[in-house]
Amino acid sequence: MFLLLLTYNAPVEKIDEVLDQHVAWLDEHYAAGIFLASGRRVPRTGGVILATGVDRDGLEAIAATDPFWREGLASFEIVEFTATKAAPELTALIE
Repeated sequence: MFLLLLTYNAPVEKIDEVLDQHVAWLDEHYAAGIFLASGRRVPRTGGVILATGVDRDGLEAIAATDPFWREGLASFEIVEFTATKAAPELTALIE
């Protein structure tokens, strides 16, 4: 399982110009079952995506297709972890 941490490299106004494309990219990977949860950082300096079902190389390839990445608006950090404990609603995530 992975956390994909996005950090904006551009003003929020530039981010907002590409936001609809980014949301479509998110929707594509939710539909594929790879993305489990996502949202903005607080304060709004980037975002966080919880992902599963791919290896690191696969996730790096997916990240490279994000419009934020393609336009140079965000950088990514990928954190891999093994879920060993979860709330009852999330036990399917335990590896």
